[in-house]
Amino acid sequence: MDTKKIAVLAFCLGIFGFAQAQTSKVGYINPDKIMSESAPAKAAEKKLEADFSKRAKEMHGAQARLKTMSEKLEKDMPVLTESDRLKRQRELADLSQDFQRKQRAFREDLMQRRNEELAKVVDRVNKEIDRIAKAEKYDLIVQDAAYINPRVDITDQVLKALNK
Repeated sequence: MDTKKIAVLAFCLGIFGFAQAQTSKVGYINPDKIMSESAPAKAAEKKLEADFSKRAKEMHGAQARLKTMSEKLEKDMPVLTESDRLKRQRELADLSQDFQRKQRAFREDLMQRRNEELAKVVDRVNKEIDRIAKAEKYDLIVQDAAYINPRVDITDQVLKALNK
């Protein structure tokens, strides 16, 4: 008799849980789409490009000069004296190390600024998602899932709000 009562109680609790799940409102956003198509993300990318394009061109120029010097040294190697060859090899090695140091600093600066700009965009996206969730009474909005039914995808709604 006790097992029957427990089974009936478990069944009722299961039905109650199922009824509660039916009233939940769930949404999904595609973060990759938001970061590639939203106006704030595009603006951040343009800002980074504008801020770092001059330095990137300088780095490409320095790399081309190093390559030219290396090719010239290779070409002139048979006719150079031992001391001239060693001198030019040292100059090339010093320039190469300097270039690598500047390149590493450039990448670090770019990544730091990209992370800062990305954090601003993510903050704005999260505020917009929060606003939509509260206005439309969502219980849960997820960003990653194994399967998404297109009817719960609110990515376009978030994009529209961000692109105003």
